[in-house]
Amino acid sequence: MPGSRIALTLTAVGMLIVLSACAAGPNGLAGGEEQAAGFWLGLWHGLIIPITFIVSLFTNQVSIYEVHNTGGWYDFGFMLGISAVFSGGPGASHPYRSRRRRRREDANL
Repeated sequence: MPGSRIALTLTAVGMLIVLSACAAGPNGLAGGEEQAAGFWLGLWHGLIIPITFIVSLFTNQVSIYEVHNTGGWYDFGFMLGISAVFSGGPGASHPYRSRRRRRREDANL
C-alpha cells in the first residue's frame, strides 16, 4: 500500500510537470514573427487551463490565454476546451439521477 501511494504521487507530479511544459507562452506580439494561434491551439489551451492557471500564479512567463490568435476560431476552441474540462463528463449526473429514482421507488412501495 505505501509503495503504491508513493508511485501514484510521483506519477501525478510527473504529469503536472509534463503538462505545465505545454502551457501557453508569453505574448507573441512582443517580438518576432510568429504564426497566430488558431482553433486547435485554442482547444489545447482550454484543455490545459487548470494547470496553466496554477503555473501562471507563480511566473510571469506563462499566460492562460494566447493574445496573438486568429480571433473567433481561437476563442471557440478555447471555450470548447474549458467546457470539456469543467463539464464533469458524461456520467456526472448519474449518481443524482439514481438517488432520485431510488427515492421514488421507495415512496411507491
